[in-house]
Amino acid sequence: MPDDVTGWLAGRAVPIGSLESGSALTELAPLRDTLRGVRLVGLGEATHGSAEFFLLRWRLTEFLVKELGFTTFAIEASAAAARAVDAYTAGGPGDPREALAGLGFWTLNTAEMLTVLERLREHNRTAARPVRFVGIDPQYPGAALKALRACLGEAAAPLLDPLGVLDRTGLRQPWQPLDRQVEADARRLEEYVAEHGPAEAGEHARILRQYADVASRPFTHADPLQTLGIARDRYMAENVALLLADPEEKVAVWAHNGHVMKRSHSGGAVPAMGMHLAREFGQAYYALGALFGHGEFRAHRRRFGRLVRGRPPAVFRVPPVDTARHVAARLAAARPGDYLVDLRGGDRPEPVAAWLAETNHLRSFGGMAVRLTARFAFMPTVLADEFDGLALLRQVSRSTPL
Repeated sequence: MPDDVTGWLAGRAVPIGSLESGSALTELAPLRDTLRGVRLVGLGEATHGSAEFFLLRWRLTEFLVKELGFTTFAIEASAAAARAVDAYTAGGPGDPREALAGLGFWTLNTAEMLTVLERLREHNRTAARPVRFVGIDPQYPGAALKALRACLGEAAAPLLDPLGVLDRTGLRQPWQPLDRQVEADARRLEEYVAEHGPAEAGEHARILRQYADVASRPFTHADPLQTLGIARDRYMAENVALLLADPEEKVAVWAHNGHVMKRSHSGGAVPAMGMHLAREFGQAYYALGALFGHGEFRAHRRRFGRLVRGRPPAVFRVPPVDTARHVAARLAAARPGDYLVDLRGGDRPEPVAAWLAETNHLRSFGGMAVRLTARFAFMPTVLADEFDGLALLRQVSRSTPL
């Protein structure tokens, strides 16, 4: 690997430090300059099922909150169900395990995410301005439907009843899209709420309309613009942008690398959430990809392109790689330990600019993986287009289900 690239990475490295609770944030101090003028940070993950990504992103979120005045913790999780989590982390009563399960995502129903909630609740206990917990994904809108029934009453039952099919549903395999009529029904409800109120019902109606659109689209289509992925990422970006309507808000958003990145994913056909956000907020949006060298993650098994049903998520193990085209290997060769590196600011010598602009590869796993090929699976990436910064964890372990 060329010395000029590895030397550049080493010279810009910011050690991550300990992921243990209560650890000092002093190592991250250089991020103050890196993130000057940034109101929105996308904190990615290379897998949904590795323990250390939860703790890394909490450490970075804690820094953003305590040192840079960030106000909101947004996450790739049910926008409707996240209200119960927010109530708990704000100091309210309730069972955090039940609130986590209510988010609808097995990927978040973990001991590590529970640790994050307890740390956020402890921070909010003494904070002058408590940090909000917000979901940005329209999936699992049952809580929104329930809230609308309560605040609109029987007069709105004819509008709400056709939407009962959306109650607590998410994008599960095998996927059968709903009839597009449900999206028209949800739009009628949203129009009714806009005209008749009450004001607090507007957010619930928006979530239902968003998910009705997503749920009535196919996973794949000859025209990629018709797929549910197009709508889902657009709506997640829309929900993040609404948080920033208040100029005093600053948001840390947790999602997979494939959502926070500033280009298209799924073979280049689907504009990622981060692409929408970069277009709207420019340099005020900072996309941080989180990578790993080797280790374990949990995911559902996929066989012949389909989910293996009836089994819990399995544990996958992948070895280190040492090929120059693998971004994690390049970072690991630059210096020991876990660290972050800013790709946005400062000088870029010609070899560095060339490396950032060429196609490299990184590991990327969502909710499913193939047992026999996981160790060889890599996603192409052009770092200059997709990320503003990278975090490297040399080794990760499986997340712990609750």
